[in-house]
Amino acid sequence: MGAIFRKEMRTYFTTISGYGFLGFFALITGYFFIGQNIVGSSANYNDTLTGSMIMFLILVPVLTMRLFAEESRQKTDQLLYSVPIKVTSIVTGKFLAAVCLYFIALVITMVFPVALSAFGNVDWGMTLTGYLGYFLMGMCLISVGLFISVLTDNQIVAAVSTFAVVFVLFMMDNITSSLPATIFSSLIFVGIVVIILAVMVYSSTKSFAPTAIFALLGFAVMTGVYVVKPTLYDGVMAKVLSWFSILGRFENFYLGIISIADVVYYITFSIALLYLTVNVIEKRRWN
Repeated sequence: MGAIFRKEMRTYFTTISGYGFLGFFALITGYFFIGQNIVGSSANYNDTLTGSMIMFLILVPVLTMRLFAEESRQKTDQLLYSVPIKVTSIVTGKFLAAVCLYFIALVITMVFPVALSAFGNVDWGMTLTGYLGYFLMGMCLISVGLFISVLTDNQIVAAVSTFAVVFVLFMMDNITSSLPATIFSSLIFVGIVVIILAVMVYSSTKSFAPTAIFALLGFAVMTGVYVVKPTLYDGVMAKVLSWFSILGRFENFYLGIISIADVVYYITFSIALLYLTVNVIEKRRWN
């Protein structure tokens, strides 16, 4: 893992990619800092963090698109898979390198609240809590981009796909608020989820029997819940999809509140995406 991490960090700082990322990150943050805190005369630096989140739509795809897609295109991924290194170490090394570059960018932007403190009273507890939430949210989005990068050998496809997914995650609160909350629509949603999970089971086992058993059990449980307590299906679609609300989890950090549930959510989200990335590579390695 250490060798992969050092290789990625060396790539960032021996090419323009790392410096470009840091420069653009600081530039956009500075723009919102001037607008929110200087022109807007606000001492709350978390307003700048919230406003600058829009740059994730561009920076995350740019940062992650080459992590695996470029290696697949150049066929150097085969070299990685052939060496006696665990796939988990490869994925973790690349992920930590991207997160490290992102962390450096955040450290650089701390010059803004420091400058702000010279002209007013900055609540450093709230500001640092905001930075923690901002870091965790960025970490989640990087794990999304990493996973998408491993699915294609085309950097442009990886970047566009990551942009689309990040956009949907940002819009999740708006999406869930407009979803139907009827029991019928919830049943259809749960049925689709069962089918998707069954397909995943078949993809992993390549066997029809366990897939059929899983699907039958899933539909049986779904039917049983409907018969016993149908009200449990009220608004279930919105409740499930709201779990993917990245921005919603940042609200407590913005207010200066460190919620263990939100921290665990961000970390769990990232680990889940890394796990999926490892699984995709493992299948390729053995095929």
